[in-house]
Amino acid sequence: EVKLVEFGGGAVQAGQSLRLSCAASGFRFDDYVIGWFRQAPGKDSERISCFNDNDGTTEYADSVKGRFTMSSDNLKNALYLQMDSLKPENTAMYHCAAVSVIFGCESLGSGHIGYWGQGTQVTVSS
Repeated sequence: EVKLVEFGGGAVQAGQSLRLSCAASGFRFDDYVIGWFRQAPGKDSERISCFNDNDGTTEYADSVKGRFTMSSDNLKNALYLQMDSLKPENTAMYHCAAVSVIFGCESLGSGHIGYWGQGTQVTVSS
């Protein structure tokens, strides 16, 4: 059974940092692309980052480039998202996710295929 559980959300002020963690189980990282997406109330989900172990590439949304950094630990089956210089518009529920490499990063966070956790809330105040 594939399971993804996120940790580390919270309430911070603009300019501060948070580090999210995701404990994954039930699948091999090299069979999936893995990453993070977020969803704010009334808005579409936004894919933030995606890592493809097959070619070693990591993609980031333009809105977070230079501020957010994704990493993974294959031995621990864990994903991390370091978020620096947070802004109020970053307030959302953050989910880690995995999608078969067959579908690729463009499908991560679509809400139609793959696996994702319940999410962890990040709230950034000005």
